[in-house]
Order: sequence, then structure tokens, then C-alpha cells
Amino acid sequence: MTGRLKFIFISLTLGLLVANSRIDAQLPQAIARTFRENNEATILADFREFLSYPNRARNLEDIEEVASYIRDELIQVGVNAELLRIDGVPPIVYGKIVVPGATRTLGIYVHYDGQAVDPNNWTHAPFEPTLYTAAMDAGGTRRPFPEPGDEVDPEWRIYARSAGDDKAPIAALIPVLESFRDSRVMPTSNLVFFFDGEEEAGSRHLGEYMQRWNDRIEDVDIWLFFDGPAHASGRPQVLFGVRGSMGMEVTVYGATRNLHSGHYGNWAPDTGNILATLLASMKDDGGRVRIDGWYDTAEPIGTEELAALQGMPDWDEQLKEELGLVWTEGQPEKLPERLMVPALNVRGITSGNTGALARNVIPNTAVASLGIRLVKGNEPEHMKNLVVSHIEKMGFHVVSEDPDMSLRLKYPRIAKVTGGGGSAAFRTSMANPFAQSVVAAARLAAEQAFGEGALVVAPGMGGTLPLRSFIEVAGKPAIIVPVANHDNNQHAPDENLRIANLWYAIDLYASLLTMPSALF
Repeated sequence: MTGRLKFIFISLTLGLLVANSRIDAQLPQAIARTFRENNEATILADFREFLSYPNRARNLEDIEEVASYIRDELIQVGVNAELLRIDGVPPIVYGKIVVPGATRTLGIYVHYDGQAVDPNNWTHAPFEPTLYTAAMDAGGTRRPFPEPGDEVDPEWRIYARSAGDDKAPIAALIPVLESFRDSRVMPTSNLVFFFDGEEEAGSRHLGEYMQRWNDRIEDVDIWLFFDGPAHASGRPQVLFGVRGSMGMEVTVYGATRNLHSGHYGNWAPDTGNILATLLASMKDDGGRVRIDGWYDTAEPIGTEELAALQGMPDWDEQLKEELGLVWTEGQPEKLPERLMVPALNVRGITSGNTGALARNVIPNTAVASLGIRLVKGNEPEHMKNLVVSHIEKMGFHVVSEDPDMSLRLKYPRIAKVTGGGGSAAFRTSMANPFAQSVVAAARLAAEQAFGEGALVVAPGMGGTLPLRSFIEVAGKPAIIVPVANHDNNQHAPDENLRIANLWYAIDLYASLLTMPSALF
């Protein structure tokens, strides 16, 4: 055989192998999709039941009940599942599927707890799932849940706490595993399920769980975090890291008691104005943080991350229009670039009352809650010290407890700073071969659902997840594979999930669980 003929023969052979591998890879996805198409109303009914279980992060009674529900659902679809317990702590829902002959193990992390709720701020009760024909703010109207056999519009939205963050992945995983069980489809990887019950409370015991039950997770090759929203354009995405998070409170002091503003105004220190001036000193009009050293420890992004940023959709103008914004901090830098630097935001301010509760007093204190997002290279304690140093530079004596009279009479300006701690940012290398295999599988699912080139690959997300425990304690890479719609109102009233995103999650998980071995 001549060299040219040999080249053609090898090329054709490789082409057939690739084509066959794509067909084989698509078969389980087709099975999961067909199962979904034949059971859409039932899947929604099951999701509705799941969402009706209250899952407030700091309510252990709530958490125990929803954890038991998830464990039982996993057992029914063939997972060897149980609850791992530490006394007085939300349990880990643990499960495993061992696949004969599998050469790798995927770890799947989801959290099943949710943010606190104030029912007075919701249109409907947060744990009474409600179905709408579209987003409420887009003119959607309430409608009944479908009966078996009814058509389901993918643009419908289901409203309930944790609909998007983070019960949706569990609601999508169950039908995938059920379809595989019924059709005798085996995943191509061993699977470890590790579902966290206190993520919204800081995952304070996650590391301890991982250490105690290290033998259950030591074989995991890569962790997949099923959490977070899609890209702002609505396109699916894969993310390689998260920002760290910490919170601080700053209290400034005036008189020892509230004073009548008519009798003491223009004389007694105005705590609201003192605090406002201090906060204004921390950022310039363009949003750049003025605190000395704020940006110094941010680790430069690598070549792969820079290429990913450059390849992301330019969606800022559309997002500004959606959110009613004329300008953004750091412009002309785009949102993905701004997520690569540490952020300082005012989460809330209190000083007296407003509206009908406003009184003619000069409040004796004013308090600001600061939300700080960290990037790789930032250490929480160091960043806290930078904030404290800035407050001192602005002429304040900084304390950690309320000042006594001797301190009040010694220092003209006093600020109490509390909080700090928090979690550091982490990022998995985009060159990691396991991660690249996950990207390939996610791209296949994204293109089937949204068309060619749909998948967005990003260095990191703006929010925070407990990647640190997995990377430092387990010593394994971790990446985020989100599915919720970007406008799902997570952590806020009227949280929701677009049904099309639930259907995409089913496609995605079927693809990830049956990735060809050749990808690794």
C-alpha cells in the first residue's frame, strides 16, 4: 500500500471509529430524552412534590425530612444510598453506583438545602410550587400542573424556593437514572453522589464529612458540581472555578442614645452621614476599590483562562438592557472580566427607619454589612485586614466590641468591625484532561439542545461553592456544570426554574454519565 493510500485508509478508519463513538454516545442520551418526552407531566409532578419539602438551611428538622426523601428516591432508581451523619449536623446524602469494568469514577456534588425565606415577600407560598405560562415579569399567568399525557410547554416556569438552587439537578438526575434502569443502560463511570445539606449555611462540616468518610470518596477522579445558573445569554456553560466569599459588618457610633433631631440636629454627630462618607471612601465613582493593596494578591489568569474569556459571548449590552442599567462598574471591562478581580459591595445599611416608620431622631449607631468576593490568590484574613487598615486610615479607632464610655470619650470616631473568615476562591486548571473530557460531553448535550457552538466555557463563576474541600481535602479537580436559567431569582423571592432548563439538565446528565472511555 502506498503512503497516500495508507493515509486515506487510516483516515477513513479513524473517521468511522469517531462516528461510531458518537452514535454510541448518543444512544443513552436518546433513551433518556425519549423517557422524558413520554413522562414530562409525571416528572413535573415529582419535582412539585420535591419542592414542597421545606429545606431551610438552618432548620435541622426540615433538612432531615428532605434528606430522607432524596435517599429513598435514589434507592428506587438503583443507587446504593444512605445518610452519613454527624450529631446535630445536616446529613450527607451519599450514594454509589459501581459499574463493572469502569476505569474512572465521577463524583457528583449537589446541595439540597435552601436559603431562608420571608413568605411575605413572595407572590405565592415558597413551599407550595406554582406553575406559570412564562416568567411572571414577562406576563406569564398561573396555570394548573399538567396531567399525564398533557403537553408541556418548555417556556413554563415553576416557582418555589430551591427550584433553581439547588433541587433542580436532583429532579433531573432521578429520571435519567430511572430511564437507564428501565432500559438496562449502564453508566460508563463509577458514580459517587455526595449531596450537602448545609451549603447555604457555609458547608461548615463538609470537610469533616469528607475526612471521616474518605474511603467512600477516595476513588473519585473528578468532582462535578451541579449548581449555578446558565450564562446570561441563556446558553449552557461549564465553569472551572468560583470566587471566595466573606462578610463583614461595620458599626459607627454617635451619642449613647438616639437624640431628637430638632433639639440636637446640627450639633450631635450624624451617624448615617458618617457611615456614608466612610463607605464612599472605599470605592471611586467608576467602581474601583480604593483600599490600598486590594488588587495586589489576585493571581494572574493563565493562557487557557484568557482564551476562554476572549471566546465568551459579549452579552453586556443585552444584560444591561434586561436589568435597566446605563453603566456598570469597571466599564469598559465586561462582566466575565470583572469576575476575575475581588469585589467589595454594600449588602445593606441600617440607621434609624424610613417610610412610615421614620422618626425625627439622630440614630446613635449606623451599621453597614459588606459583602466581599475573593478571587484566586486572596486570603480572607488578609483582605479583612486591608479593610480594617483603610477604616483606620480614615480616622477611626477600630474595635471588635461595643465601646465603653472611656473609649467614647477618648476617640472622636469609633468603628466596630465584626465578621470576616469566609472561604477562599479556587479554580481548576482548564488544561486538566478530566475536565476537558467533561467539557466534550457537555458540549455534545448543549449542541443537541441549543445548536452548534452553544456551550460557553468560562474560567469561573461569580458565586461561591465549597470547592476548597474537594480540592484541598480530597485532592481532586472540580468543575461546575450548571443548568438553571440565569434569571431564576436564586436566594430571592419568587425563585423559579424554566422547564426547558430542566429538560436540558436531563440531556446533560445522560451525556456526562455515559461519556466514552476514550475521552479520558
